[in-house]
Amino acid sequence: MEIIFNKETIDLAIQSILENKKHNVIRIDGSMGAGKTTLISELCKKLGVDETTSSPTFSLVNSYQSNSGPIYHFDFYRLEDPDEAIDFGVEEYFESGSLCLLEWAEVIKQHLPLEFDHYRLEVVNETTRKLKQII
Repeated sequence: MEIIFNKETIDLAIQSILENKKHNVIRIDGSMGAGKTTLISELCKKLGVDETTSSPTFSLVNSYQSNSGPIYHFDFYRLEDPDEAIDFGVEEYFESGSLCLLEWAEVIKQHLPLEFDHYRLEVVNETTRKLKQII
């Protein structure tokens, strides 16, 4: 699965993620500025989150309430040691059954669950992105 989109057509990417969802942990990789947080924010809105969503760069995890329960949004970019994720209980979040959306998950690769949905977000140009499912 591969989708090319921009801000006006981001719903195509969101719909594809939701239609192909097999696991409650969704990893979205991409370079700095690729739009991971924007994609996750739009996904949260689609799932009924009313509050403002933002990157949890300094808090590591933000919690939002959706129509179907909590959503946890992680940003592991600032972790200096992958074991810091274990210290704040990342495994409990992953095992909670709630939707967990991950940015910079490669930082904690050894602590990821065995099964998760995996996407790569790439910059095509200034306004266009490509979302590719990694299988």
